[in-house]
Formats: sequence, structure tokens, C-alpha cells
Amino acid sequence: MLHQAYRGRHGRRCNPAFTLVELLVVVAIISMLMGMLMPALQSARDQAKDATCAARLQQWGLAFACYANENRGFWPHCDGLDRGPRHYADPRITREDLADWHGWVDLLPPMIGMKPWRDHPRYGYPGPDTFYQCQFGEVLPGTGAYGYRPERDGYFSYAMNSCLELDANAWQPIGYEGPPMPSFLDTGKILWPAQVITLFDQLLDPDQGFDGNVIYREAGKYCGSYPKAFSARHGRGGKKPGGNILYADGHVECQDSVWKPEWDVSLQVPPRSDRNWYPYPNWGQS
Repeated sequence: MLHQAYRGRHGRRCNPAFTLVELLVVVAIISMLMGMLMPALQSARDQAKDATCAARLQQWGLAFACYANENRGFWPHCDGLDRGPRHYADPRITREDLADWHGWVDLLPPMIGMKPWRDHPRYGYPGPDTFYQCQFGEVLPGTGAYGYRPERDGYFSYAMNSCLELDANAWQPIGYEGPPMPSFLDTGKILWPAQVITLFDQLLDPDQGFDGNVIYREAGKYCGSYPKAFSARHGRGGKKPGGNILYADGHVECQDSVWKPEWDVSLQVPPRSDRNWYPYPNWGQS
């Protein structure tokens, strides 16, 4: 409440002013309003990050589609040089080694104007501010928690579904005269593309391994992985946290889990009949 103007000792008119109590009240009100607004602003920022992550996965989906269009419907491999394959010149090279030289993180980026993963220098791999990563995809500071050095060798907050390569019929033998070895999966034969997982948010916190009860020191090391590496890191506006998933038909969904209750927790890969993880689940086991 402002005091009325009054004339001082020398007859000068004095301007009205706030008392200390009034200033404190104003500061308290502003602080209270800020306290009410900050959670909403943080929620808005998180929602924007969620949307960005989903949009990035959709862009990767377009890259997969472009690659398939140029390679007679085939996709690149799930794993990359992070698996440590033998060199081309090594006489002991296997088809798995050869496949790792043609992983999705190296073959797809040039199709959308980006540099292949293997062309980045040590200590210079893409982080969460780039198209390669989820915006929530940050590794823990320091290196002690990991079995590798993510700040030097890079890490992957998105992983391709490695179950896609467990089908024997998804491979061509070395020397096969057909689609080139960089392409392995005939997408035209996928029975349920809207159900088959292609990429998913991958665990990056070693202390939050499968079901939050397992230490997983390789978290984020590989660009191809299995269901137990799935990460539910998106808050979803107060709902149960979830992880984004890109499906073979190009759409993206957020789910709180990919591990199904009926599966035995001792399994490392899902049952062979599962439609979400295998492209040709009726074709028998490799």
C-alpha cells in the first residue's frame, strides 16, 4: 500500500514509496508464482525433448526406407565396428565380421546428409544434441561406472534390434551373388511390419540394468542390442516412464516395457515365436 505524498521539512514534495514489509510481500508473491510455473516449464521442456526423440527415430525410419529402396528391399546390419570385427584383409574374417563393417550407423547417415559413425574421431562422437542420439540420452559423468570409455569411443542411446539377425535366412553366405553383403534383411518378407521393432531407446545407466536390479557396465556400448537393454527414460507427463520404439513400418510408439510377463527372466533373447522381435517368426529357428 503506497503512502500519500507529503511535503518534507523544506517544503519539497516527496514521492510515495513502498515500505520494507510491502517489498517483502511482493517478493514472496513472485517467488510463489515462480514455484508454480517452474514445474510447468520443466514439463514443457521435457515434452519438447520427448517429441524431438520421437521425430529423430522417425527420421531414422525414413533412412531405413531409403536404404531399402536402393537395395532391393534389404536393410543394413544391426551391429557395427563397436563389436571389434576382424579387418577385411584378415584371412580369418567371418561373415559376422564382414557384417559389422556394414552396420546401420555407418550406412544410413550418408543417406540423410550425415557423416558415418566410423568417420568421427575419438572424443568427437555425436552427443545428445545431435540427430544420432535421444535428447535424454546422456552417459554418467566420469568413466568408472562403465566397462568402456564412452567419452572417448562414443555411445549409442538408440540400438537396433539384434534379434533381426538371428534368423539364418536373414543372411547371405560370403560369395552370394545377390543383394550385397551390407544388406541382410529382406523387408518385403516381414510378416507384420507394424509390430516388428527396428530401433529402441537403449539403457545408458549401468546401475539400472534389466528391471533395475542388474549392473550392466556395457550400457550404451553397442549399436545393436536385445530387449534387456531397453530404457524407459521418458517421463510422459506424470505417467509411467517409457521408451520410444521405431517399428519396421516407420511409426514410433512409447512403451513402458518390452519384456513380456510370460518370459523367463533367465532368457537373453525373446522366444523365437515373438512377433515384435523377429522378422520371420514362422520360419523356424536358425
